[in-house]
Amino acid sequence: MDSDRDTAVDQYRIAGIDDAGSAGRSQAGSRTDLHVTGQGPTPEPTPGTATTSGESRLVVPESALLTLLGKRDENLREAEDLLDADVHVRGNELTLTGDPADVGFAERVFAELVVLASRGQSIDPDAVRRTVRMLSEAEGPSPAEVLSLDILSRRGRTIRPKTLNQKRYVDAIDVNTIVFGIGPAGTGKTYLAMAKAVQALQAKQVTRIILTRPAVEAGERLGFLPGTLSEKIDPYLRPLYDALHDMLDQESVPKLMAAGTIEIAPLAYMRGRSLNDAFIILDEAQNTTPEQMKMFLTRLGFGSKIVVTGDVTQVDLPGGQVSGLQVVRQILDGVDDLHFAELTSADVVRHRLVADIIDAYGRWDAREGGPKAVPNAPRNGPPQTRRDRRGR
Repeated sequence: MDSDRDTAVDQYRIAGIDDAGSAGRSQAGSRTDLHVTGQGPTPEPTPGTATTSGESRLVVPESALLTLLGKRDENLREAEDLLDADVHVRGNELTLTGDPADVGFAERVFAELVVLASRGQSIDPDAVRRTVRMLSEAEGPSPAEVLSLDILSRRGRTIRPKTLNQKRYVDAIDVNTIVFGIGPAGTGKTYLAMAKAVQALQAKQVTRIILTRPAVEAGERLGFLPGTLSEKIDPYLRPLYDALHDMLDQESVPKLMAAGTIEIAPLAYMRGRSLNDAFIILDEAQNTTPEQMKMFLTRLGFGSKIVVTGDVTQVDLPGGQVSGLQVVRQILDGVDDLHFAELTSADVVRHRLVADIIDAYGRWDAREGGPKAVPNAPRNGPPQTRRDRRGR
């Protein structure tokens, strides 16, 4: 990481310009220009230095400018709303003014966004919001590193983590045999696990993918369903099919399933099997009993990897049964080569209202003393806008 940071300093040279001899600038202090040079790999950005007067100037490469600003300047407007520093654009220059600390933070945000744009990645208001959140809340990889980690690419669409917790989750899948992805709806825990499974299959790290779910009704009584056994269980497994079709060619999915390379089956079908050289995903694991969870985990064979995903706040087991996902951490405490990844409402990648809904239910559960109450994220939902912070 140190060598990468040195490369960043070399290729993203931030030079202070001495204005002491210029008329009318002596009170304004020095300016800061961000120059992107070199043709090597895109480095991590280096934040600029705000002046004592709280003014900074960044020069953006022409090739990255349109991507940085967004369609009809939508990214610029989002940044202006989230940042306390004032942002002005003239040509390919960004001028930041305001309190020195606010200007310094804004420089860091725009430096990260310039790195993303220079790598040819698209930037939208959501990427701006996530960049601001990551820089303001956590220490760790730079937002550009998180948002440019490609897992799969298909027909111009790339699957990658969108939050720091999501990156930690996919990194844990790389280095552990068993990973539990626990979090609310919309945090990408199943989708990212499936992307890693397809990636492992394409890289010939495994010879097959096995996807499974418990066939539990979500608080409804569906009665006797018509059709064959496959037709009866398909509705429970449909979300897994949908994700597969996002990641593979439409015509290849039936062929891979017919060959047994991809198998989608209810959890009950796992009993008595030993699964070797496979990437195995158990989805909706909150609807397993402790006995079912034990049965599933002990299917692990040589050369295989398991990812278990679920949301402990949405247990649909009948009769108030204990969820196997709720107790598995206590049971497996101290066991090596497994990891528990926690995702929160701050990692929701669906509509922005979803995070607010999850938080509202979490507060209600906590207030009512319900058994499903879980702690909220340290800072939930999208970053506050300048208007929210100032109470206007």
